[in-house]
Amino acid sequence: MSTANTMRAISQDVLGGPEVLKEVELEIPKPGPSEVLVRVHAAGLNPTDWKHRANGNFLGRPPFVLGWDVSGVVEAVGLGVTVHKPGDEVFGMLPYPYGVGAHAEYVTAPARAFARKPAEVDHVQAGAVPLAALTAWQALVDTADVRAGQRVLIHAAAGGVGHLAVQIAKARGAYVIGTASSGKHEFLRGLGADELVDYRETDFAETVRDVDVVLDTIGGDYRSRSLRTLRPGGLLVSILPSGSPELAEEAAGLGVRAVELLVEADQAGMSAIAGLVAAGTLRATVAEVFPLAEAAKAHALGDTGRTVGKLVLQVR
Repeated sequence: MSTANTMRAISQDVLGGPEVLKEVELEIPKPGPSEVLVRVHAAGLNPTDWKHRANGNFLGRPPFVLGWDVSGVVEAVGLGVTVHKPGDEVFGMLPYPYGVGAHAEYVTAPARAFARKPAEVDHVQAGAVPLAALTAWQALVDTADVRAGQRVLIHAAAGGVGHLAVQIAKARGAYVIGTASSGKHEFLRGLGADELVDYRETDFAETVRDVDVVLDTIGGDYRSRSLRTLRPGGLLVSILPSGSPELAEEAAGLGVRAVELLVEADQAGMSAIAGLVAAGTLRATVAEVFPLAEAAKAHALGDTGRTVGKLVLQVR
């Protein structure tokens, strides 16, 4: 049970499966200059959470508290903060990858990592949005500058990033092609997808052509195969950066481009996303909600890779 100066958090001491996660009591952090302290109401989960839990990735060896998605209420502000005040409802992504720690009752982060939470949605909905929506926004808008009439291919279109990317691309006026198993096609048509490919039955690389932009959320050989769906001058954006120049070199040989993107905390992007959410143009599909204490169950479900949309921890 947390006290006035402590909080509940989900931590781990070793790398491994969901069973390594445990509820602990930690001291409530204090906001430094240009930071805010947020009382977390809901925190989304993303595949990067289970990957870091199992392998450490950017974070190295534990202990650490995972989580980058936050929706909550500003509890206190640090020196120099003018964009938020105590009592403001905010949502955003903690700076990726090292600003981790959302799976707790409180978190500190740069004030400009957050935007005002749209009043039209609750904290669970808002908490499902940030990392996945920012990834899609930075890939499709900031990087690819998707425009009306362009053809956009989105892999794993029913996933956390994918289903938000479908909506963002449609909001930009694009023609959207998605890859997903047949059981998810009706869901994606409801989001506005124009054309769907069942990857289990059809090789998209043989049937999809003249694409302006590909959003790769899978990696592996999907990246090379996707290059052949692009029209001359087209662009592939992979959200699984490997740091290898080989993809860009292969793309150049085919007369197309390929880039690798790592999502960044971005208040301007979050504000744009908030506008879409407020307008009803963008909505996260929440597959399941778990209390903070059941984070391990959420991770176990996430590990299956079969969820549609997002998993969320309800903290408060």
